[in-house]
Amino acid sequence: MTAMNIIYISIEGNTRSFLKRMSTYATQQHSFNPKSPLLNLKEITEQTEPTNEQEPFFVFVPTYLDGGDGITSGFTEIMTNSLGEYIAYGDNPKKCLGVVGSGNRNFNEQYCLTARKYAKQFNAPFLADYELRGTSQDIEVIYDRLTKRWNDQ
Repeated sequence: MTAMNIIYISIEGNTRSFLKRMSTYATQQHSFNPKSPLLNLKEITEQTEPTNEQEPFFVFVPTYLDGGDGITSGFTEIMTNSLGEYIAYGDNPKKCLGVVGSGNRNFNEQYCLTARKYAKQFNAPFLADYELRGTSQDIEVIYDRLTKRWNDQ
């Protein structure tokens, strides 16, 4: 079984922390059941050159907006643009199996707005969300959802 590919951006380290913990969880699950996939993590930064992905992947993206309410005004993304450009490159949108978002629930309607926008823009399902660094339960639920989608492809 091949590893699930995850492409992400992590501005303040929350997404990176969540995915490292989820990778540890995946390794544990794989040791119990070899059919449980491992994770192949790829962090995108402003210095990352867009390339054509060869395999399907999931996207993890936090939300950072520039002022406003994110609905009627202020829907200017900041800091995650390099991830959006990477996904939009070549045939990459066709390989995107789904989007997972994170953010701060205190931001109400803006919570996971970037992930929902990416899901719509790249015609991929919005699969899950978690707040800030997530919980152990978030890791289990999201890993299970991704595994099911990965195996169904």
